[in-house]
Amino acid sequence: MNRALIVIDVQESFRVRPLWADTLNPGVAEPVNRLVSLARAAGDLVVWVLHTEPGSGGPFDPESGHVRLFEELSDPLPGEPVLHKTSHNAFTTTNLQQILTAHGVTELRVCGIRAEQCVETTTRIGSDLGYDLTFVSDATSTDPLGPFSAADILERTETVLRDRFARIATVAELEAEAASLSEVAPSAG
Repeated sequence: MNRALIVIDVQESFRVRPLWADTLNPGVAEPVNRLVSLARAAGDLVVWVLHTEPGSGGPFDPESGHVRLFEELSDPLPGEPVLHKTSHNAFTTTNLQQILTAHGVTELRVCGIRAEQCVETTTRIGSDLGYDLTFVSDATSTDPLGPFSAADILERTETVLRDRFARIATVAELEAEAASLSEVAPSAG
């Protein structure tokens, strides 16, 4: 399969910020882990992305010790890239596109933290680069922004991405599709 799962910014930097108390999906690691298991079972590439702000002195500064994956996430396996970005999207300041090209990837599933920021921006750029995108909404989280609740932000993000930049799906829908495909796959014999 020529697909990759991009796990964006599911990192401790967010949990040390006061806004984490109001995040939409504090248990985001569980659906992300389900997606990772699904990707690995299908032979898909899993790419881990961490946001960094070197020299900022904040929770995204690598010197803070918080720029690391959530403890409860599956550990990256050998061969699964762990990229460090300094822009909102996972392409501009990393070698993500080169990695995807080297693996023959044409389809991306994206999930992570800050639905309307890093996950949406990566989705839009990935679409512009010609990848077939799936935005996995329940494996994504965000915080309230101004007068908008976190749920409003996610709904708006899904609305602007749907059928223009990406397909919107849930982990359960993707798991059901995988089960359906395995039931109809011809057995080797």
